[in-house]
Amino acid sequence: MKKLSKQAFEEIRIWIYRNARQFEIALWQYYFEKGSKETVLSALLLYQNDDGGFGNTFEPDSWNPNSSPYTTLHAVSKLNDISFMDKNHPIIQGIFRFIESGMHSDDDGWLFSIPTNDDYPHAPWWTYDSEANKYENIGVSAGLACFILKFADKDSIIYQRALTIANRLIDRLHTPGKYGEMGVGGYLALKDILFQLGMADKFDLEFLSSTVKKLVNDSMERDTSKWGLYGKKPSDFIKSPDSEFYRGNEEILQRELNYIIDSRTKNGVWGITWSWFENNEKYPKEYAISENWWKADVAIEKVRLLRNFDMIE
Repeated sequence: MKKLSKQAFEEIRIWIYRNARQFEIALWQYYFEKGSKETVLSALLLYQNDDGGFGNTFEPDSWNPNSSPYTTLHAVSKLNDISFMDKNHPIIQGIFRFIESGMHSDDDGWLFSIPTNDDYPHAPWWTYDSEANKYENIGVSAGLACFILKFADKDSIIYQRALTIANRLIDRLHTPGKYGEMGVGGYLALKDILFQLGMADKFDLEFLSSTVKKLVNDSMERDTSKWGLYGKKPSDFIKSPDSEFYRGNEEILQRELNYIIDSRTKNGVWGITWSWFENNEKYPKEYAISENWWKADVAIEKVRLLRNFDMIE
């Protein structure tokens, strides 16, 4: 079995300290150097707006300073990753304030792209597109519904709205169609939270579970020659040996872990598998900065993954 060497780990650590933002440095310290959650929260707070939502390039591909549902969900995912559960914390309360405002939402949930994205440097997929929002919103809506169901008062209006949105999302699975970039991951998160909260009396969790299992397995790119391109690799769904999807996918996951070790750049970290395409030339400086920020995020996730599978010396 291959392992990330001590020297490689040290090279990654040095790269992070030399190149990453304050937030990613705080995450690195939390995961690998016994850093505190408080330091992560302090760094995260820098990206939260007065309305409680997140913007300000926290999602590096969108330089919109205004709060958006997706960037707010990006912050929620980071809070989930560090198992932050204090619903009375100002960051959590701010997120609720933004969600409850109804900004950038409709009857089906929350928008993936928002109009003011177009006023700032951004990757092309963040250009406001009302038609794309009809399916790209699935992942965002599922993720924010999970947040609400996990933390909100069951008697609140927003909790009841989250139940309605969750039902609509599940109903969409009966008619196959586009699920968007984040849809499968969103459905997986929704399935997990509904099981965790014991909500079998309110939802058809057997149908949801079987459908999500098929979507996940169908989404995994198993052609190793395509792993250098953008796409869903096994590790997008299998984060540890405890994953429900690990059994039956052990071999392909191990091949990906080996690939991760082999594909790291000399004395550095991993590249990203996407670009801003036509917007690279329009916003060359911003894209170069975005790329570097993402490389720090990707490095942290890959090292976490390797550690979860005991592949670090």
